Parts: sequence; structure tokens; C-alpha cells
Amino acid sequence: VAKDLGLELPALRDRGVRVLSEGRTQYFSLHGKTGHLVTAERIDREQLCESVQQCVLRCEVIVEGEM
Repeated sequence: VAKDLGLELPALRDRGVRVLSEGRTQYFSLHGKTGHLVTAERIDREQLCESVQQCVLRCEVIVEGEM
């Protein structure tokens, strides 16, 4: 995410970059040392999307301030 945004790692922290998932459970987070998007916990596809064929988890990357 840091690379995609064109930001260095310190700028991620300074600008309050965070990842928000839909719903209550936050499935993703940013790795503090690499800036990579990672799963915040194990994701059980069968439990999460048992009744749908295509399982999609949407998330937003929020950046404080102007880009």
C-alpha cells in the first residue's frame, strides 16, 4: 500500500493511513514495518461466504490530509 500510494513508511504513520473493512470485523491491516496490506486474522471463507459462489471482501484505505 505504501508503494502504491507513493509514500515512505514514516509518512504512512504521520498521515494516519488505515484500512477499514465493511461491517464490524476488520479483516485487513497495514504491516507497520513494510506497509503491506495483510490479513488481521484468519479468514474462514466457508463461514464468511457459505451461500455465495464469489466471495469478495471490500476495504478502503483512508489517508488523512491531501495527496
